[in-house]
Amino acid sequence: MNRTVHARAPLRINDIGGWTDTWFAKQGNVLNLAVSPPVEVQIRVRENEEGTEGRVLVHAENYGETFAVIPEKPASRPHAFLQHTIAMVRIPREWRLEIDIFSPVPAGISTGTSASVCVALLGALNFLAGPRATPDEIAALAHRVETEKLGQQSGIQDQICAARGGVTYIRMFDYPKAEITGLELAPSIWEELDRRTCLVFLGKPHSSSVIHDEVIARLETGGPLFGRLETMKRLAEEARDHLLRGDLESYGRAMTENNECQRGLYADLISPEADLVIETARRHGASGWKVNGAGGQGGSLAVLAGPDDRLRRRMVEAIDSLGGGIRVLPVSLSASGLRVWEVWVKPV
Repeated sequence: MNRTVHARAPLRINDIGGWTDTWFAKQGNVLNLAVSPPVEVQIRVRENEEGTEGRVLVHAENYGETFAVIPEKPASRPHAFLQHTIAMVRIPREWRLEIDIFSPVPAGISTGTSASVCVALLGALNFLAGPRATPDEIAALAHRVETEKLGQQSGIQDQICAARGGVTYIRMFDYPKAEITGLELAPSIWEELDRRTCLVFLGKPHSSSVIHDEVIARLETGGPLFGRLETMKRLAEEARDHLLRGDLESYGRAMTENNECQRGLYADLISPEADLVIETARRHGASGWKVNGAGGQGGSLAVLAGPDDRLRRRMVEAIDSLGGGIRVLPVSLSASGLRVWEVWVKPV
């Protein structure tokens, strides 16, 4: 019998308080939403009868690429991110692994997709090789891949959202240490939030590293910009309370105010395409909007539609007609975070 392990992890959108879960903020609050469809990972396990060193074969489906990985010697190309993730788990030399990785959304749209891939991949590898880790431990390990192994800027929220799922409130008291609370919403509030939440792809992958580096450099020195971060921390806390009460109109206003705080950090964090979608949403009675992630060129926008179903459908049609690749992507709230399971298949 051959072993096959599957893992899924949701995406992250509408991160109110994003930018405050970082090393330069030191302390912060974030409220975010996990959504499906999830990232998918499948690992097939065979015997490494040939003793092959590059015994992990990766199919990166979204890129149409297949490559071999030596787990003990991760390379910088191709896909250093995937190679270093695989290297975080000790894979027995007698195993040969074939890994399929698929994302349901385009790459680089600011939905924490890389963190979701990392969490799902680590979760599947950990399930196979052990010792079994908790979802929070998997999230911490995924954060280390980005910060320690790849030397990238990374807050903590994306990995936590992918591992935990649901509506998550994160109080980071000493980077990267945090207190994490999953909000238990009344069923009617959950359904209404799900019905009204929209994810809008802004037509091209996110590409704003230069802008982000400049914002970070300015924030490192402290000064007036830190006041924006304090406001965003407060908005995350207020948005949490609005959701628990079922006050979606106030929740939407917190989204919009957070969006303007990001604009205040650096005007180009809110792109012309985002503003075009915002104006369209405003005309159709939307209750709130926020660029996902750090913001910048490309990426995506979260929109909270108004309470009227007909206006929501008209809003979606109007956004889809804007052109330039801008379109609404189908998503739904995900109560589940990381899920891993195993099946045994009889060889043909």
